[in-house]
Amino acid sequence: MKPIPQAPAASRTIARIAGPGLVVLSVTEAMNMPIFAAQTAPVVYINGTLLLVAGLAIVQAHNRWGWGWPLLVTLSGWGFTALGLFRMIAPAAPQAADGPATNAIFVGLFLLGAALSFQGYRRPRSLVM
Repeated sequence: MKPIPQAPAASRTIARIAGPGLVVLSVTEAMNMPIFAAQTAPVVYINGTLLLVAGLAIVQAHNRWGWGWPLLVTLSGWGFTALGLFRMIAPAAPQAADGPATNAIFVGLFLLGAALSFQGYRRPRSLVM
């Protein structure tokens, strides 16, 4: 019998922050879609800067590419980095319109946040198999 490997502490810590953040972000952005359509380029640029910094912080602390739920943490970090960079490069680009595609993105972000929250806050397994 060998012990079940535990997720690294960094994975759980970042999941405990990013998970609830994504849940709240997806719900509140879906509720406030009309506000985002009228955003000015400087606001989009600042949002991009914050996303870029958050993404780089996650990638710096957690750049693990093995199979398993910790990969979601790494992919979230790279996704934040890419989205932040895009928003900084093209802050005047049209913002996402309210519709099925945008709603699907919000559902995806909500599910990602829920999965990260579950993995971050669940009791670690200490079983021996």
